Amino acid sequence: MLGDITAAKNIYIACGYTDMRKSIDGLAAIVQEGFGLDLFASSLFLFCGKRRDQMKVITAS
Repeated sequence: MLGDITAAKNIYIACGYTDMRKSIDGLAAIVQEGFGLDLFASSLFLFCGKRRDQMKVITAS
């Protein structure tokens, strides 16, 4: 469940599909190492599954 997402200054959508078996730690590693972005900035990171019927979101406030 998402909290208040209006505080997010940036919204990043990961292109392609993401393995939905990844936990929060795996997705955080993608953000930090793969994209080179600060996970703790007020941003919203969206990841989509291969079938495009699931999404996972990481947000920090």
